[in-house]
Amino acid sequence: MSGQMREGHEGTGPGAITPDGCAVDLYERLSVGNEPEVIEAAVPAGATILELGSGAGRVTHPLVQRGFSVTAVDESGEMLRRVKGAVRKVESPIESLELDERFDVVMLGSFLVHTAEHEVRDGLLRTCRRHVKDDGCVLIQREGADYHTNVPRERIDPAGYTVRIVSAVPVGDGVNSVHAEYIFPDARWTQTFLARELTKEAFEAYLDRAGLVVDTYLTDDGTWVRARPKV
Repeated sequence: MSGQMREGHEGTGPGAITPDGCAVDLYERLSVGNEPEVIEAAVPAGATILELGSGAGRVTHPLVQRGFSVTAVDESGEMLRRVKGAVRKVESPIESLELDERFDVVMLGSFLVHTAEHEVRDGLLRTCRRHVKDDGCVLIQREGADYHTNVPRERIDPAGYTVRIVSAVPVGDGVNSVHAEYIFPDARWTQTFLARELTKEAFEAYLDRAGLVVDTYLTDDGTWVRARPKV
C-alpha cells in the first residue's frame, strides 16, 4: 500500500496501491487509447502541457513522443517514478498545486472531474484555471453517458488483457461505488472508487464557477472537452 486509503476507495493486486485504489504496476501496463490523437488534434503543435494526474505516464509518453513539452503532476511518487521524458515531475495533490508558470494546455484526464466530493472538484478546476495561459485551453475527460448504467461490461484490449466494469452501486447523494477488474495472463488487479454522475449542465456549471467555459466537445460522445478561460 502507498499511504492511507481514501474512504470508499480500495485496490488489490501486486505492487503498490495509491490512496485512491490505483495499482502502480497496473497503470504502467495499461495501453493508451485514442487520447494522444484527440489531444494532438485539439492543441497547437509543440505546446506546453500541464498533465494533472499523470499516473505512470500512459498518456505522458506518447505526448512526449509527439513533441509536446509535458509537466507531469501526480500525488503518488511511485507513479511519477515510472514517468519518462517529462520536462518536470511534481508530486502534489492537484487541488493544492501552485506552480510558478502557466501553460498553453492544462489537461485533466482519467475522469477526475467526476470525483465524489464537490470541494475537490472545485479545487481541481481552479487549479486548471490558475495554471492555464489566458489564451490557452483546458482539456477535460468526462465519463460517457452510459458509464454508470451499462454494467456489467468488459473490453478485451488488443494487448491481451481484459477490463471489466463489474458494478456501479448508488451510495447516496448522486454518487456510485464503481468496481473494476483488470485481468492479465499473469496478474489480476481490482479497483473500487467513488464517482459522481454529472449531467452536461452540471459539468458546465462547475466550469463556470472555476472561471472556465466550454469551447467545444472534441469527441462525438462528449467525453473530451476543450474549455477556455472566461474573459
